[in-house]
Amino acid sequence: MSTGSLIDVRQVSVNFGRFKALSDVSVSFVPGQLTAIIGPNGAGKSTFFNVLSGALPPTSGQVLFEGQDITALAPHDYARRGIAKSFQITNVFKQLSVHENVRVAEQMRFTRYELFRPRASFKQAIEEADALLARVGLTALRNKTVADLAHGQQRSLEIAMALAADPKLLLMDEPTAGMSPEETAAMMALITQLAKERTVILVEHKMKLVMGICERLIVLHHGEFLAQGTADEIRNNAEVRRVYLGQG
Repeated sequence: MSTGSLIDVRQVSVNFGRFKALSDVSVSFVPGQLTAIIGPNGAGKSTFFNVLSGALPPTSGQVLFEGQDITALAPHDYARRGIAKSFQITNVFKQLSVHENVRVAEQMRFTRYELFRPRASFKQAIEEADALLARVGLTALRNKTVADLAHGQQRSLEIAMALAADPKLLLMDEPTAGMSPEETAAMMALITQLAKERTVILVEHKMKLVMGICERLIVLHHGEFLAQGTADEIRNNAEVRRVYLGQG
């Protein structure tokens, strides 16, 4: 695996009027690593996620993916380059079945411009959708209407849909938000498995949750880069302890 960066954020700032949500943040992410972006409420985590995913262009600075400047690209171009995202608020088709949601995502990958072909003709998409449902533990709910799923199950479904694009980078915005302890444990186990196959970046406010699974943590505070390192390094960082520990 390459030792170079997969994605580089260079001196990125985001302003909303006079409010500076991010201020000259520079961070690099290497391939194959599970990283969490953490920080107290108002640290700029969601803004940072939106910049990484292409949903929000920075006011200044650059985002590079595999060495190419992608700062000005549209969100769908981020997806085509291998960046997939799972939002804090689920983005699924609630009137369709679990399998139909993933199958539609697979169809878009295989036959982007042939949306009106008969469903049965998409044999590969159907098979891949079944494999992804097994991957996220939703096989038993294959034919269930999404609106009837629990919140944690909908989040798992959204991840399956993101994986349909076979991304190099999976971005996840507070993946355990609103989950029960049991759902949270299942989601963290799934994330750990996914990180063995691709680069995963989480945005989380639950510091203790990610300490045990992430190889690297990056701490933001008031829109600025504060620290980075392993769980032990972050846990023992005096500045991080001052601004964050005990708040999550």
